[in-house]
Amino acid sequence: MKYYIIAGEASGDLHASNLIKGLIRHDHRAEVRGWGGDLMREAGCTIVRHYKETAIMGFLTVLKNLGKIQRNIAACHADILAWQPDVVILVDYGGFNLRLAKLLQGSGIRIFYYISPKIWAWNTGRVKKIKRLIDRMYVIFPFEVDFYAKYGYTARYAGNPLVDAIGEREYKNETFEEFVTANRLSGKPIIALLAGSRTQELKHVLPKMLRMVKQFPDHEFVIAGAPSMSEADYAPYTRGMNIRIVYGQTYRLVRQARAALVTSGTATLETALLRTPQVVCYSGEGGALSYALFKMFVKVKYISLVNLIAGWEVVTELLMQKLNERNLKRELSAILPNGAARTRMLQGYDEVIQKMGCIGASDRFASMMISDLQLHNFSRKEN
Repeated sequence: MKYYIIAGEASGDLHASNLIKGLIRHDHRAEVRGWGGDLMREAGCTIVRHYKETAIMGFLTVLKNLGKIQRNIAACHADILAWQPDVVILVDYGGFNLRLAKLLQGSGIRIFYYISPKIWAWNTGRVKKIKRLIDRMYVIFPFEVDFYAKYGYTARYAGNPLVDAIGEREYKNETFEEFVTANRLSGKPIIALLAGSRTQELKHVLPKMLRMVKQFPDHEFVIAGAPSMSEADYAPYTRGMNIRIVYGQTYRLVRQARAALVTSGTATLETALLRTPQVVCYSGEGGALSYALFKMFVKVKYISLVNLIAGWEVVTELLMQKLNERNLKRELSAILPNGAARTRMLQGYDEVIQKMGCIGASDRFASMMISDLQLHNFSRKEN
């Protein structure tokens, strides 16, 4: 069968690549084409456009780039119609993918969604659109099954692909000394900085993270270089500072770090699965306007996946105005030494890890999708 897959950022590229491996393993005649990144290409997908060319985030930035977004959607739509796949598999990236799904309505091409957009956090009204446009929804968090069930829509769950990515990572048994030697680091305890994969995240979050360098001179701060970023992207923020950037080693870095400062998103959950204490950092453009919009649209108590899955505040979330030097110093000071705060967080991680399930989710989802496609005659009403 022919599979067209669309991922719009680094995490989507990772999970889509593992899904592709499963699709090819279960369907030896699989042809895969789509929008994504290097990992999808390595897994066997023909990449039409790289996510580096399309990643846009932030309330105001999206508004400023509506024309570009519409042109990208139109180009993707045209390529899908020309290639005529058996199914389009949308991976997260809700703003883009749901608009595309609307254009594909009536095309006769089946539409699957893998990794639900976070409508339970931002816009519950999108459930109606999903019920109308999406043939099958495959979710990666148990609480999402219950969320969709409230609206009379069946979501399929087979575990979380992050468990696969973490469990099958390279250098799994690497020691701190081996990591330090391989990357020519000082040997001081490491504080990892995961500042996101988009330009806007660097602009608004990284400078605040870097204020901690002078506050913790006995630690070495190391930036996890995002695949979509070059050293030139980091240079305006790190100039004059003795900061190392390591690329393609995020899991290795986080695992060996004493603590991490992490931009909200998938990275918070990855950090928890690697059992490294963290402080979640989120900031946006526009000051008071962005904060007002943020408070208006956020529908959940927490923004980090760690806290959402646990159901309580395992990790501290410093959002918007709360992300400042005083608060960052206080929270890092609490979790760096062995003590009550660090122990409590690690115990919370254990709860989250237990809820995430066993390895093999990507393969299970691939098998499930192929089985659903082989049913041939299903309708959205059967969801």
